[in-house]
Amino acid sequence: MNEQAPSRSDRPELRIRIVFGDDAMLGPGKADLLERIGETGSIAAAGRSMAMSYKRAWMLVEEMNAAFRDPLVESSRGGPHGGGARLTEAGEVVLAHYRKLEEIMAEAGAARIGQLQGMLRLAPNATEA
Repeated sequence: MNEQAPSRSDRPELRIRIVFGDDAMLGPGKADLLERIGETGSIAAAGRSMAMSYKRAWMLVEEMNAAFRDPLVESSRGGPHGGGARLTEAGEVVLAHYRKLEEIMAEAGAARIGQLQGMLRLAPNATEA
């Protein structure tokens, strides 16, 4: 039987989670949600694009808005002109800092990540005899 490596990219990803004490955390899911809200202008559309329920997306937005001094997302209810959501200036800054931190950490850790990847049982690009 020929076992296949998982269908993930051959290039490892570094995903970070920042825990600010007991009540606040920022990680890849929340950062992706912020990014998609910025792209779509909608919490519902952002959640759908991540296979996440509207309720879950809204809950994460509420958590982030409560955790930071200034809200990260502003939303307006639907109606004749439709509703929507947008990142606030604080939301844009938080997302930019998080993405830059990901970039810095990936660069700084590239050699060690490569070493770890080489130690995997079935390293990407490895062929079985």
